[in-house]
Amino acid sequence: MTTNENTTHFGFRQVPKQEKVALVRGVFDSVASQYDVMNDLMSFGIHRVWKRVAVQLANVREGDRVLDLAGGTGDLSMLFEKRVGQTGGVVLADINSEMLRTGRDRLINKGLSANLNYAQVNAECLPFADNTFDCVCIGFGLRNVTDKDAALRSMYRVLKPGGRVIVLEFSHPIDPVTEKIYDFYSFNLLPKIGAVVAKDEDSYRYLAESIRMHPKQQDLKQMMENAGLERCEYFNMTQGIVAVHRGYKF
Repeated sequence: MTTNENTTHFGFRQVPKQEKVALVRGVFDSVASQYDVMNDLMSFGIHRVWKRVAVQLANVREGDRVLDLAGGTGDLSMLFEKRVGQTGGVVLADINSEMLRTGRDRLINKGLSANLNYAQVNAECLPFADNTFDCVCIGFGLRNVTDKDAALRSMYRVLKPGGRVIVLEFSHPIDPVTEKIYDFYSFNLLPKIGAVVAKDEDSYRYLAESIRMHPKQQDLKQMMENAGLERCEYFNMTQGIVAVHRGYKF
């Protein structure tokens, strides 16, 4: 993924590691206001199914504490909130202040506040005590993290024994026909949709590139195991365009 220890990828570009956070912030500052609309358009609404599957695989129960990392506009937090009930809690967390503000305002406007908290955090160095959460979920955010291994170790640290990490992320198609169609859509149509709807073609071109640079399913499974997680497994959806990875702390 990197050419040397001082650089990392930003889409297909190699950039100094210390610059990636600011570059990613610029992308999501730009798209925050149209993020939900673009999600519906670019996935044809299927992202809602992907998120529900991820929450089901998380096996969250009433009274659990959940950390929704890279939670953005709050789709997953809303689903988790229904499951943890009034005795549980959900922390909607994001490194990007504009996305976090958008998500907080959206959830408050929906009347959801009693068991929700908000935190601007870096996934690589989470500011929570060891063994805090029953579930740590990161949805469509891990590919934007500079040091994914550090983030996975940090998620493991704040997870309670018996807890689980859920990684919902765009992944790699499992058959060549789907891969060809997906590549054409990602690099030819998606940036144009971004240009019209979000007024930002470059950000959606970056998003397409970042997906291609993300580890393949088996590689991410190995990374989770290296972070200390056990019984790691993944579940492909939509022919591998998206995958849910799950691992436990024992």
